[in-house]
Amino acid sequence: MMAQDSKLLSLRHQIMWDRMIATVEEQAQTLIRTAFSNTVREAGDLSAGVFDLKGRMIAQAVTGTPGHVNAMAASVGHFIAKYPLKQMEEGDVYITNDPWLATGHLHDFTVVTPAFRDGKVVALFASTCHVVDVGGLGFGPDGRQVYEEGIYLPILPLAKRGEMNKTLLDIVRANVREPLLLEGDFFSLVACNETGLHRLQEMMNEFELDEIDSLSDLILERSATAMLEEIQKLPFGTYRHSMRIDGYENEVDLVAAMTIGSNGIDVDFTGTSVVSEYGINVPLPYTQAYASFGVRCLVGPMVPNNAGSLGPVRVNAPLGSILNAPPPCAVAARHAIGQMLPDVMLGCLDQAIPNRAPAEGTSCLWNFVLYGGHGIGGGGFSNATPFTVTMFHNGGTGARPDKDGLSATSYPSGVRNTPVEINESIAPVRVWRKEYRTDSGGAGRFRGGLGQVMEISNAEGAPFALSSMFDRVDHAPRGRAGGSAGSCGRVSLKSGKLVPPKGRTPIPGNERLVLEMPGGGGHGSPIERDTDLIEIDLRDGLVTRESAERIYGVTVDENGLVTRPTTSN
Repeated sequence: MMAQDSKLLSLRHQIMWDRMIATVEEQAQTLIRTAFSNTVREAGDLSAGVFDLKGRMIAQAVTGTPGHVNAMAASVGHFIAKYPLKQMEEGDVYITNDPWLATGHLHDFTVVTPAFRDGKVVALFASTCHVVDVGGLGFGPDGRQVYEEGIYLPILPLAKRGEMNKTLLDIVRANVREPLLLEGDFFSLVACNETGLHRLQEMMNEFELDEIDSLSDLILERSATAMLEEIQKLPFGTYRHSMRIDGYENEVDLVAAMTIGSNGIDVDFTGTSVVSEYGINVPLPYTQAYASFGVRCLVGPMVPNNAGSLGPVRVNAPLGSILNAPPPCAVAARHAIGQMLPDVMLGCLDQAIPNRAPAEGTSCLWNFVLYGGHGIGGGGFSNATPFTVTMFHNGGTGARPDKDGLSATSYPSGVRNTPVEINESIAPVRVWRKEYRTDSGGAGRFRGGLGQVMEISNAEGAPFALSSMFDRVDHAPRGRAGGSAGSCGRVSLKSGKLVPPKGRTPIPGNERLVLEMPGGGGHGSPIERDTDLIEIDLRDGLVTRESAERIYGVTVDENGLVTRPTTSN
């Protein structure tokens, strides 16, 4: 009888866990369905989760980015510190975009809503999304201090007892280029959390729960134990790896020491470059978010991602380094550096558990903002349509030990490419070309994913401006285990003139912007690549005949058949 009761209790816990996951996933889908910004609606640049009364993340939505989810996991405690639970009332909603208390830059707003049952707070729901504009210089790396980068909201009430904070909304609307979009996203974040509240209430009614603290303790304890068990399977020791990337005014070195022990994994970024004068600096929470995600890609990937499983992975960087930039450093383009960190973590883990880590990829998003209207591009087009549009795209991922890399895919952020048709419908932009970039994937036994080529103009023939935050233009994604590097990126005009990969650049109305995105590194020796795979690449136009013969050491006949010369002893 005792054994049967134990099984029933275990089944009950599993069902409640599944309901938690369903709750936060519906929470995230509400945000996607109602968001005004294309960055959220089309690209999925968001996160959603449920937290206990200690501010610990119990469950997160599968939909979302690591930079949002893992940074948001540490942010709810800051909300509780400023507005203690006993001060919260039903209908209250709180908001911030403080880069050092939330997800790393002003373009991300985090909203927290307390969930009540019988007049008492039983949980908190949090959500985050990236909005198109927050005023200031706009989304880009050119700020010298965070104050130039847009409106900066400390933790404040967005709503009290169900009434929206109209004063706050008035101030925000007056300081941004797209007031309708931003206000709409605020309401979408509120609706997102509201969905979570209703679903949690339904679950608690169904299971006759008065609180969820005991359930939270159980979930987090089991997650922490499972994560530690996975870590304890690894060979203990300290593993070091570094990566040099483009940076802005100077190259940036990312230097890591990963120490694996019985009580967890400690990552130390001592030796990393100091802060930049520009907005590519990374607040520590964002560093911790992407570094821990890089570890989780190989260590305990099947363990639920919550406060319990995140706890055994501890990440630190020296204050004043580019990975622990203090206020008032500019941080708008923190993703250009922070999204490289999973590759650095995989470089450390490749030493501990060989032949499991993929090669390096483009990693940092090739997202950019296009601006049009008065005072933007020059050239006397005072009546040009004003617009601000953010476009999310990316190059190739690194090849895996047993598979080719993914082409035009955003890793590690996981956001989607924004559709051409959507961007052309919301702004006067025209995309003339969007296609794979032939020969950009690094050669190897398994080939790196291809980058893509885009060609863009102002549909009205007016000048416009590009705000770019691109990396991997001077330093290519490296191959692994003998694989070749992927191709570097390139930014230019149709006429051939090069465009700086970071910063704001005016684009003449009679020109087209050409973006050639990097390819991922290859894995393993190119000589070992299966000739059938080379034939498929040739047929699909992913590699040229010249490259196939030169890099893979094969012969290609006029019918596209591939043979590899045999060697005699």
